[in-house]
Amino acid sequence: MPANNGSTGGTRRLVIVESPAKAKTIKGYLGAGYMVESSIGHIRDLPERADDIPEKYKGEPWARLGVNVEHEFEPLYVVNPDKRSQVSKLKQLLKDADELYLATDEDREGEAIAWHLREVLKPKVPVHRMVFHEITPQAIRDAVANPRDLNLRLVDAQETRRILDRLYGYEVSPVLWKKVKPRLSAGRVQSVATRLVVERERERMAFTSAHYWDLQALFDTGKAEERPRDFTATLTSVDGKRVAQGRDFATTGLLKTNDVLHLSEAAAGELAGRLQGSSFAVKSVERKPYTRKPYAPFRTTTLQQEASRKLGFSAKYTMQVAQRLYENGFITYMRTDSITLSETAVAAARSQAIKLYGSAYVPDKPRVYTSKVKSAQEAHEAIRPSGEEFRTPGETGLNGDQFRLYELIWQRTVSSQMKDAVGESVTVKVRGASATGEDVEFSASGRTITFYGFLKAYVEGADDPSTDRDDSEKRLPNLTEGDALSVSRLDVAGHSTKPPARYTEASLVKEMEDREIGRPSTYASIIGTILDRGYVFKKGTALVPSFLAFAVVNLLEQHFGNLVDYDFTAEMEKVLDDIANDRAERVPELQRFYYGEDGDEGLKEMVTDLGDIDAKEISSFPIKGTDIVIRVGRYGPYLDRGGARVNVPEDTTPDELTAEKAEELFSRPTGDREMGTDPVTGHMIVAKDGRFGPYVTEILPTQEEETPKRRTKKADAAKPRTSSLFKSMSLDTVTLEDALKLLSIPRVVGELEGEEVVAYNGKFGPYLKKATETRSLAAEEELFTVTIEQAKELFSQPKPRGRGRAAAAPPLRELGEDPNSKKPVVVKEGRFGPYVTDGETNASLRKGDTVEEITIERAAELLAERRERAPAPKKTTTRKAPVKKAPAKKPAAKS
Repeated sequence: MPANNGSTGGTRRLVIVESPAKAKTIKGYLGAGYMVESSIGHIRDLPERADDIPEKYKGEPWARLGVNVEHEFEPLYVVNPDKRSQVSKLKQLLKDADELYLATDEDREGEAIAWHLREVLKPKVPVHRMVFHEITPQAIRDAVANPRDLNLRLVDAQETRRILDRLYGYEVSPVLWKKVKPRLSAGRVQSVATRLVVERERERMAFTSAHYWDLQALFDTGKAEERPRDFTATLTSVDGKRVAQGRDFATTGLLKTNDVLHLSEAAAGELAGRLQGSSFAVKSVERKPYTRKPYAPFRTTTLQQEASRKLGFSAKYTMQVAQRLYENGFITYMRTDSITLSETAVAAARSQAIKLYGSAYVPDKPRVYTSKVKSAQEAHEAIRPSGEEFRTPGETGLNGDQFRLYELIWQRTVSSQMKDAVGESVTVKVRGASATGEDVEFSASGRTITFYGFLKAYVEGADDPSTDRDDSEKRLPNLTEGDALSVSRLDVAGHSTKPPARYTEASLVKEMEDREIGRPSTYASIIGTILDRGYVFKKGTALVPSFLAFAVVNLLEQHFGNLVDYDFTAEMEKVLDDIANDRAERVPELQRFYYGEDGDEGLKEMVTDLGDIDAKEISSFPIKGTDIVIRVGRYGPYLDRGGARVNVPEDTTPDELTAEKAEELFSRPTGDREMGTDPVTGHMIVAKDGRFGPYVTEILPTQEEETPKRRTKKADAAKPRTSSLFKSMSLDTVTLEDALKLLSIPRVVGELEGEEVVAYNGKFGPYLKKATETRSLAAEEELFTVTIEQAKELFSQPKPRGRGRAAAAPPLRELGEDPNSKKPVVVKEGRFGPYVTDGETNASLRKGDTVEEITIERAAELLAERRERAPAPKKTTTRKAPVKKAPAKKPAAKS
């Protein structure tokens, strides 16, 4: 039922929100006196293209920036071309309205959208700012009854952010175009995020692994009634000297201190031999109470992290799914720094916990959470199920990824109001002596949980899959000091230190939040941008920087160091907070950033003199211990050794390109292999490895030198025959005979019905062509063997439609069930390379993904993103006869 909104008389209220889905939901809660319409996002912005700049400003020196840097940094706003019709619609609706309610999101961006709407629509009726953090009948009623004015301080902060980002992007990006590669982009936060990923890879590249050994003993208590009866312990000291572990080694592979015993494999094996037949006893048993408090309700970043760990969602996809849940009234607003819950939400969570788990699992007093994020923005509520009573996941009617994300949010919220998990942690130390009198000590740790508390409802995931979950137990026998033990097994265990793990989306989000870089609400789009721009690619869930990212970060660090400095970027966020809280003003801060102050260089000066930037040096990275240099070229990375070059395979990660790997690449056939002479033309035939794969070509004789008066046009110049190798061929094995056959393509097969039949090898595979008709061939090798009789048979048959042109090839791998569609997912080979499919949706594997290593979680993420990008199905409507319009009535005069 529509809410009792208090509309009286003939008052008409226009409510504007950002999205059609949000408008549809809210419209169902408001009565007949309300018109609810969407702005479909931002209606105006700074001009994106030169064509968008109004004619009167095109001659201004600052016009390309869209910001008048000469006069108080006034932004030049234009209505987005694709929003003009929507703006016209809103203006028309406003003519029939007595009041305007701007109901955009309650954050800074939403405030700015509301302000832009007011500025463009120029309403002559009262304007109200309507805010809410959940879309429920009660929340909408309260928002209508308690509107406020526009908060211009929030608008100012958001507009300052927009101008800062525009100046940074439009001034620094052209430097990248000139010095690294065209069409690159720089961004105030995206460049810093890229630097984080590059720095982690540098750490991995500089890392030297250390190897160390210890002993693992399986001790038996001899007590048949004990469960468990035995336990495993690790050697920790010999003659009072601690045995070295991974934490004792520096990234150079050397020990940080000499106060530990570094056992080699041989030394560990000899010690194990001396301990055979030795007696052991429990030296000590230390018991401590174990307590684990519930996790706080979700804020934006923790939701992104947990959805990445548990559901395999990217940050961007998490926010897309959350947006739909919010707009359809299932959860509260999903862009928030807050972890607090309203009294109503606390009551709902406690009530549901009691109902599902019993009152023994709920504390007497509600739990209160306060944010630890220093720069927490406006005081929103945590992300939680909407309403005064929470719907269980099964009661929502949701399915697929929306169900899974709602379930995650519901579990986290309910568990946040439950009791602590309690138990006991135990550390046991075992002492013994070797045959030569060495005192040795082994140690084992265990944990038991006596009351699961909130863990009954929810257990948080971890970035490191080897980490024990909070609900995991490791039970040890009931031991007391002095108990005798026997050794069932004694093994030598080898270990190696590992380089720091690459960032995942979850851990990068956490790192950026910890460093206070950017706003949590922007992290999803930032990560999406650096992936889309090719600065970063995924290998499994890990984020790997490309060599291009190394070149870009190299340039920015050397010549724009302040702009990619972590502290500087965090400080800019504090400045924006100060503007929002009326502690700073927009123009002085922009002046300081762009023009500098007190001797500090501003952005304008940084980008003015680029003469000292050596483009080649910026994109060159010597490989330690060799004369080989990695260079980033226009068409990708390559190795250079005194002018000799070899391409770097696309899927090579920077830390894999060691001296040994580089030497291996140079030792491979380069592709520039002379194969012999064509007996017909006398031209040399060579095999090459190009940007688009291996191919063969002919070397044409050098033409006579042309005089200035008579030059050969490029279009008229003779072109060498070229042909790609078949999939079944390789540069190592292709012969001159193979090459000559390849160069015979396209091959004239014969004539049919007065038309020539020609065999071609196209990007979609081998085929025959007769005039405008084509027929596919089953295999590339048929290009050499197909006869005119076979061609006649093919052309006599109807041309197959769609993809059913040949028998479907078996899948390359079966991955399991898609958690969203509940259908089996397989990897297949397609025209453009391998892809995953659930039978309905196809998604190509990305750079860094391999057929052998891709997981069902990664496949599900690719499929989910592909579904999100798929165009909406076209609506089929019955065409109605045109209706004659009645003459427009004059509006009644407003009182």
